[in-house]
Amino acid sequence: MGRQKNDILQGTLALLVLQTLSARGPMHGYAITQRIQQGSAELLRVEEGSLYPALHRMEQDGWIKGKWGLTDRNRPARIYSITSAGRRQLAVEREGWLRLTEGVGRMLRHA
Repeated sequence: MGRQKNDILQGTLALLVLQTLSARGPMHGYAITQRIQQGSAELLRVEEGSLYPALHRMEQDGWIKGKWGLTDRNRPARIYSITSAGRRQLAVEREGWLRLTEGVGRMLRHA
């Protein structure tokens, strides 16, 4: 039996990051990945190679803002927080996710 793949789909990463920052407040990248993993009961994993480009894109889009600060272990890190534009985008992403999962669920039940 092959290893179960639990990498996050590309389109859901923004949703998960925005939700994490909205619910938990400002965080550095590693803390975001840990929170997503813990919050999903270890079912989801975000790789650094996916997270940091996504954070950069979201920052360019104005959904999050980053500034240099210190981690809880006094290490320098970029700390990200959600912006008002990011909160609006979170609502859009949530709605899209709900429609997608409803459609997939219907197909699984009725196909």
